[in-house]
Amino acid sequence: MKFISVYTYDPSAQSGPPDPKMPEKMGALIAELTASGQMLDTGGIAPTGVSVRVQKNSGKTTVTDGPFTESKEVVGGFALFNVQSKDEVIALTQRFLDLTGAGTCQLHELAEM
Repeated sequence: MKFISVYTYDPSAQSGPPDPKMPEKMGALIAELTASGQMLDTGGIAPTGVSVRVQKNSGKTTVTDGPFTESKEVVGGFALFNVQSKDEVIALTQRFLDLTGAGTCQLHELAEM
Protein backbone atom coordinates (compact mmCIF):
# COMPACT_ATOMS: atom_id res chain seq x y z
CA MET A 1 0.00 0.00 0.00
CA LYS A 2 1.25 3.46 -0.83
CA PHE A 3 0.33 6.57 1.10
CA ILE A 4 1.21 10.22 0.74
CA SER A 5 1.49 12.23 3.93
CA VAL A 6 1.04 16.01 3.74
CA TYR A 7 2.39 17.84 6.78
CA THR A 8 0.87 21.17 7.85
CA TYR A 9 1.50 23.37 10.84
CA ASP A 10 0.33 26.67 12.29
CA PRO A 11 3.38 28.93 12.72
CA SER A 12 1.57 30.99 15.38
CA ALA A 13 1.19 27.86 17.54
CA GLN A 14 4.95 27.29 17.85
CA SER A 15 6.07 27.64 21.45
CA GLY A 16 9.71 28.53 21.84
CA PRO A 17 12.66 27.90 19.56
CA PRO A 18 12.94 24.61 17.67
CA ASP A 19 15.10 21.80 19.06
CA PRO A 20 18.60 22.43 17.62
CA LYS A 21 19.08 18.65 17.27
CA MET A 22 15.84 18.23 15.30
CA PRO A 23 17.47 18.26 11.82
CA GLU A 24 19.88 15.52 12.93
CA LYS A 25 17.09 13.44 14.47
CA MET A 26 14.88 13.94 11.39
CA GLY A 27 17.75 12.94 9.11
CA ALA A 28 18.26 9.72 11.09
CA LEU A 29 14.54 8.87 10.90
CA ILE A 30 14.43 9.54 7.14
CA ALA A 31 17.58 7.44 6.58
CA GLU A 32 16.11 4.56 8.61
CA LEU A 33 12.75 4.58 6.82
CA THR A 34 14.35 4.95 3.39
CA ALA A 35 16.76 2.05 4.03
CA SER A 36 13.85 -0.15 5.15
CA GLY A 37 11.88 0.68 1.99
CA GLN A 38 9.01 2.16 4.00
CA MET A 39 9.68 5.69 2.74
CA LEU A 40 9.98 6.20 -0.99
CA ASP A 41 10.46 9.97 -1.05
CA THR A 42 10.15 13.03 1.16
CA GLY A 43 10.77 16.72 0.98
CA GLY A 44 10.02 20.15 2.32
CA ILE A 45 7.74 22.59 0.54
CA ALA A 46 8.79 26.17 -0.22
CA PRO A 47 7.03 28.98 1.67
CA THR A 48 3.67 30.17 0.34
CA GLY A 49 5.31 33.33 -1.00
CA VAL A 50 6.65 31.33 -3.94
CA SER A 51 3.51 29.21 -4.37
CA VAL A 52 0.99 29.43 -7.18
CA ARG A 53 -2.68 28.45 -6.95
CA VAL A 54 -4.42 27.28 -10.14
CA GLN A 55 -8.18 27.07 -9.80
CA LYS A 56 -10.96 26.24 -12.24
CA ASN A 57 -14.51 27.36 -11.56
CA SER A 58 -17.44 27.72 -13.98
CA GLY A 59 -15.14 27.05 -16.93
CA LYS A 60 -12.70 29.84 -16.00
CA THR A 61 -9.14 29.18 -14.89
CA THR A 62 -7.58 31.57 -12.38
CA VAL A 63 -3.88 31.66 -11.51
CA THR A 64 -2.95 33.38 -8.24
CA ASP A 65 0.58 33.91 -6.95
CA GLY A 66 1.22 33.49 -3.22
CA PRO A 67 1.51 34.33 -0.44
CA PHE A 68 -1.95 33.23 0.57
CA THR A 69 -2.73 35.36 3.59
CA GLU A 70 -6.04 33.64 4.25
CA SER A 71 -4.20 30.41 5.05
CA LYS A 72 -3.81 29.76 8.77
CA GLU A 73 -1.72 26.65 8.21
CA VAL A 74 1.48 26.21 6.23
CA VAL A 75 2.14 23.11 4.15
CA GLY A 76 5.60 22.17 5.34
CA GLY A 77 6.39 18.94 3.53
CA PHE A 78 5.36 15.57 2.22
CA ALA A 79 6.39 11.94 2.48
CA LEU A 80 5.59 9.03 0.21
CA PHE A 81 5.30 5.69 2.03
CA ASN A 82 5.21 2.05 0.92
CA VAL A 83 3.75 0.05 3.80
CA GLN A 84 1.76 -3.09 4.56
CA SER A 85 -1.18 -1.41 6.32
CA LYS A 86 -2.83 1.82 7.38
CA ASP A 87 -1.80 1.08 10.97
CA GLU A 88 1.85 0.95 9.87
CA VAL A 89 1.75 4.35 8.16
CA ILE A 90 -0.02 5.83 11.19
CA ALA A 91 2.75 4.52 13.48
CA LEU A 92 5.45 5.99 11.21
CA THR A 93 3.61 9.31 11.10
CA GLN A 94 3.43 9.38 14.91
CA ARG A 95 7.23 8.99 15.03
CA PHE A 96 7.58 11.95 12.64
CA LEU A 97 5.21 14.12 14.69
CA ASP A 98 7.08 13.20 17.87
CA LEU A 99 10.10 14.94 16.32
CA THR A 100 8.25 18.01 15.03
CA GLY A 101 6.42 18.51 18.31
CA ALA A 102 3.35 19.97 16.57
CA GLY A 103 1.47 19.84 13.32
CA THR A 104 -0.89 17.65 11.35
CA CYS A 105 -0.27 14.97 8.75
CA GLN A 106 -3.04 14.11 6.34
CA LEU A 107 -2.58 10.56 5.08
CA HIS A 108 -4.02 9.69 1.68
CA GLU A 109 -3.84 6.18 0.24
CA LEU A 110 -2.73 6.26 -3.37
CA ALA A 111 -4.89 4.41 -5.87
CA GLU A 112 -3.02 1.89 -7.96
CA MET A 113 -3.39 2.67 -11.66
